[in-house]
Amino acid sequence: MASPYHAFSPGMKPPGWARALARFGADQVAPLRDLIDQTPVQSIGLTATAWSKIEFLEAPLCDGCGTPFEYDLGGGARCEACLARPRRISRLRAACFYDADSRDLILQLKHADRPELGGFFARWLSRVGADLLAQADLIAPTPLHGARLFARRYNQAAEIARPLAHLWGLAYAPDILIRKRKTESQGGKSARGRARNVAGAFAVRKRHLSALKRQRVLLVDDVYTTGATMEACARVLLASGAASVDVLAVARVRDGRDLSI
Repeated sequence: MASPYHAFSPGMKPPGWARALARFGADQVAPLRDLIDQTPVQSIGLTATAWSKIEFLEAPLCDGCGTPFEYDLGGGARCEACLARPRRISRLRAACFYDADSRDLILQLKHADRPELGGFFARWLSRVGADLLAQADLIAPTPLHGARLFARRYNQAAEIARPLAHLWGLAYAPDILIRKRKTESQGGKSARGRARNVAGAFAVRKRHLSALKRQRVLLVDDVYTTGATMEACARVLLASGAASVDVLAVARVRDGRDLSI
């Protein structure tokens, strides 16, 4: 059955010479800067120094939560935590650890009115989440409550998920999930407190229920902390007939630390 969702469709591109001329003109007016310290760079992104400070997550990884292993345990291997406490989320992958070196860059997207960084992070997730993307039927962002969306003007997860769906030619479902009530910030809360905070906060839109049946959903967010929000989203998706729910996040906290996301 064809999916009712449509992958992001780009508009008509101008000729290559026109794009090159436009880039040259833009570079003269506003030279490209590093996304963290504003050092001049040749292309959008980070300087070699800034790039080297970010701790990207590389294989071998736990097939469940994506935590790095010290050595390769073979395909499908899972860490003790995943074996001891199965999650509703089937698999998680994150591009890097959320720490002092990645925090400012991620917060620019979330709080500094920089939605264009979504495409930058989408390329990170395209690399680390290739195995999940290859098996997904549709991509959905973690939803914001309407009041928070109005104040922020955009959903940072959607700004990452939309170009990611475009890169992979996957169906993009921006409104399949809704946040029914405005929750408090998760920052500073314990794992149990985070779970209570988002309990019952999400629902699947009724008009999408039939389309969700047997679909493999890939949820996208900026930061994965305890997983309480993603677990709450996965609960309602699975209850509504989704075949599985995987997660891609730009960063994940290390050892349960909270850096005031």
